[in-house]
Amino acid sequence: MGKNLKEAMKMLEDSQRRTEEENGKKLLSGDIPGPLQGRYENGCAYFHEEEREGLAKICRLAIHSRYEDFVVDGFNVLYNRKPVLYLSAAARPGLGQYLCNQLGLPFPCLCRVPCNTVFGSQHQMDVAFLEKLIKDDIERGKLPLLLVANAGTAAVGHTDKIGRLKELCEQYGIWLHVEGVNLATLALGYVSSSVLAATKCDSMTLTPGPWLGLPAVPAVTLYKHDDPALTLVSGLTSNKPADKLRALPLWLSLQYLGLDGIVERIKHACQLSQRLQESLKKVNHIKILVEDELSSPVVVFRFFQELPGSDPGLNAIPAPSAAASAVGRERHSCDALNRWLGEQLKQLVPMSGLTVMDLEVEGTCVRFSPLMTAAVLGTRGEDVDQLVACVQSKLPVLTCTLQLREEFKQEVEATAGLLYVDDPNWPGIGVVRYEHANDDKSSLKLDPEGEKIHAGLLKKLNELESDLTFKMGPEYKSMKSCIYIGMASDDIDISELVETIAVTAREIEEDSRLLENMTEVVRKGIQEAQVQLQKANEERLLEEGVLRQIPVVGSVLNWFSPVQASQKGRTFNLTAGSLESTEHTYVYKVQGSGVTPPQTPTGTRTKQRLPGQKPFKRSLRGSDAISETSSVSHIEDLEKMEQSSGGQEASEANSHERHPEAPAPPEAEPPGALQDGAQGLQDDRPVEEPESLR
Repeated sequence: MGKNLKEAMKMLEDSQRRTEEENGKKLLSGDIPGPLQGRYENGCAYFHEEEREGLAKICRLAIHSRYEDFVVDGFNVLYNRKPVLYLSAAARPGLGQYLCNQLGLPFPCLCRVPCNTVFGSQHQMDVAFLEKLIKDDIERGKLPLLLVANAGTAAVGHTDKIGRLKELCEQYGIWLHVEGVNLATLALGYVSSSVLAATKCDSMTLTPGPWLGLPAVPAVTLYKHDDPALTLVSGLTSNKPADKLRALPLWLSLQYLGLDGIVERIKHACQLSQRLQESLKKVNHIKILVEDELSSPVVVFRFFQELPGSDPGLNAIPAPSAAASAVGRERHSCDALNRWLGEQLKQLVPMSGLTVMDLEVEGTCVRFSPLMTAAVLGTRGEDVDQLVACVQSKLPVLTCTLQLREEFKQEVEATAGLLYVDDPNWPGIGVVRYEHANDDKSSLKLDPEGEKIHAGLLKKLNELESDLTFKMGPEYKSMKSCIYIGMASDDIDISELVETIAVTAREIEEDSRLLENMTEVVRKGIQEAQVQLQKANEERLLEEGVLRQIPVVGSVLNWFSPVQASQKGRTFNLTAGSLESTEHTYVYKVQGSGVTPPQTPTGTRTKQRLPGQKPFKRSLRGSDAISETSSVSHIEDLEKMEQSSGGQEASEANSHERHPEAPAPPEAEPPGALQDGAQGLQDDRPVEEPESLR
């Protein structure tokens, strides 16, 4: 009985071992299970934590495959025939340096392939130029080793022409590796031909963690190779149980989601991007950079303003006759506005997961990549609609600000005392600095007096309660203080704004000078008063004599012959800046009236505003946007205000022409008034009683 039991256990173990071996062979040499089943045939998988680690191991595998004596001779083999790694100019930043550091290769082994410049997308690899580079490297005795293509670039999500690149790699014996966010669409039923061509490559790297919103999930590198010894030497396979457990978090997550859950999340992200792309196509002044990539789950857009009187199609490429400085200034202005737009959208719609990035050709853009953020943030279709509504609400602010910039610059340059500061990173109307009397224009250091004036100017401008935002900060490429004017949401009267800034800054400077002068005058007056009081005490001693200063004798002498001494002091007149005696105050028990200080000068032009109209708004007179009743009433109020102010000015002018002490001439009275007055005087006299009543 025991012998039979042992034989049965042995047979069960052998059967289980054969089953495991068959499953292992099927996993190593068969299709990849899961959503990619049937797409990537005869592939193996390597799980790793760092996204770039899989590509580094693939490079080691390519080196061992092409250099047969590398295991024995090492880098001496590479010295005779240097390997070349080809990377796209749109690849992830720092990828080439990482590969060289991991492989121990010098940087000249990297070859950067430029993108298209004339035909095709400006973010796709130039295949014709790549073939020319390969031929040149072969003629120089180098070995083209590996090419990294993109199925969705890191910036805008463009896909290279992987089909043509595969043909080129097969022709010259180059290993083709593909990576990118568009590889996630391989799990869907419909896949574009450009992405489907990635299934024919030698290896690819997938990042299911960000795609599915799974934390602590490793990345996967799929590769095709038949020699298990080389894969073991390259580090793609391992006999350690700990290395085999790397796939456990991913396996558990995929089992939890299931095939339908994986496909649903990727499909939902692609639908969000298509929904945003279709909505933004209907919005003016918004340019989409990925219009030809219908299957790309990445949407990149930016705000642009067409130049008046020019062809919209020619705005993308500057005219040769245009000045480089003007083109650069317009580019920086649009970049600042797009950066402001991206930050505003991120605050208003945080569930969208937007990012602001700088592209070499297009400039600053806003990127929407739901495949990398939607699963984590829970982005829905309502969030996309809210994002489009926010973009439409910000467009009037952007267009109005861009139109007022040039007018603001001209007004500031035409105003004395103001300096226009060209700050390319400021998204508002502009930057202005007030030049005071002691301002050193050649110096770039901090100016305390200017900082004090600009701080007071900022406080005054914020007290006006206008729709504009003001802030103070250092000048671009300098330490001097400036006033930064924010975005304009409505038609602003730039001339009134600039005049208000100039007049207010001039008043603050004059007030500060008056205070400094008054401080100096008060200090000198105190010193002079001390000298005069000391001199008065000496005169009093000489007048009273020495005997009156002796304690006992002085008291007796003052009792017999008291001294009639008047109280004397000094007063300081701030208006006149002089010392005066207090004798008049003690005699008449009143103080001197002094001189009335002059009024602070104001602006040369004062604008009458309608009731409820905020500062710096253009007048609504003659505007078609106002209703008839409201416009008539507002115009009548404005005319009444102008007439009342004009009447007051005229009366003040007439009163100033007269002598201040001369009485006003009596006005001529009508004859009827004289008779009434005489009759009134007669009525005031006593009336005698008749004799019959006595």
